Amino acid sequence: MTDDDLVAAYANGDNAAFDVLLNRHKSGVFSYIHFVVRNRELAEDIFQETFVKAIMTIKQGRYTDAGKFRPWINRIAHNLIIDHYRQEKNEQTVSNDDYEFDLLNNIKIADGTIEDAIVRNQITSDVQHLIEFLPDNQREVLQLRYYQDFSFKEIADMTGVSINTALGRMRYAILNMRRMVDEKQLILTVN
Repeated sequence: MTDDDLVAAYANGDNAAFDVLLNRHKSGVFSYIHFVVRNRELAEDIFQETFVKAIMTIKQGRYTDAGKFRPWINRIAHNLIIDHYRQEKNEQTVSNDDYEFDLLNNIKIADGTIEDAIVRNQITSDVQHLIEFLPDNQREVLQLRYYQDFSFKEIADMTGVSINTALGRMRYAILNMRRMVDEKQLILTVN
């Protein structure tokens, strides 16, 4: 059954249909979440919340992304990750008066210097700029793999090519980007 068939069956009361959807997509969704948050417990919490939200949306008849279940469930996970970090940022207020030592001048708890942030932003900008110069088919595979976390099998299916062709396009994209980095003498590392 397709994802859409399973969603429809679940919406009509077939709970086993959702189990199939969960088993089909749990690995990819969890891998994406864990890659972003880099914390297994947090990834598990967000993973559970993602599928609870999916269940509620389907049961309420609000699922409208026919044919796009995987991107839809990944988008839910992505939004929940953003919500988590926004909430965490709002909760991280500490008074310097509560401690005997100066929190504000402690290198161990510093997030990094402004210089580090500027360098990281420049690296991200340089990489995105390099991606724009790739041929369309290489850029497409690179974006689907690294930015949307699709497997090469899924990329091959979406683009209508063989897995070997998708792998080859990725290889050439990386080689082309390395060549451009060398030609432009870019440094893409933070010291």
